[in-house]
Amino acid sequence: MTTPKAPAADPIDPKLIRKLADILKETELTEIEVEQGDLKIRVARQLTAAPSVAYAQSYAPAPTEPVAAADVAPAPAAAAAVAKDAIKSPMVGTVYLQAQPGTPAFIKVGDKVKQGQTLLIIEAMKTMNPIPSPREGVVAQILVSDSQPVEFGEALVVFE
Repeated sequence: MTTPKAPAADPIDPKLIRKLADILKETELTEIEVEQGDLKIRVARQLTAAPSVAYAQSYAPAPTEPVAAADVAPAPAAAAAVAKDAIKSPMVGTVYLQAQPGTPAFIKVGDKVKQGQTLLIIEAMKTMNPIPSPREGVVAQILVSDSQPVEFGEALVVFE
């Protein structure tokens, strides 16, 4: 008894394989398998790790000539007074002078400020931290601008 031979399968359509390969490129898939009757096609790709990039460290060249002491101007007494009496940043972050863009600033030069009143906000690690006034006074200078990065201990506001 002989078994009938299966009819010859249709040749594989190269357009179908290209289309499946294009789908792999356009998506995050690593393989696609299609079945139509007795025909089964599996297209797969191997993920390759992205090559790591090594960055060379660059350093500023050392000065070739010593700097003369006369080139450095002494700090004026007023600057020392500003730093001494200024309200300083309690943290590293970004300063915001108003609660939201387009709203009035918390303070401006000449404002009378009460103890505990918010002077500005410092954003640190996605947290908004209001900076309160440690004492009453009149704002003489605002030493920072909106959206400016500040360091710990940096002078922010000076009272008269």
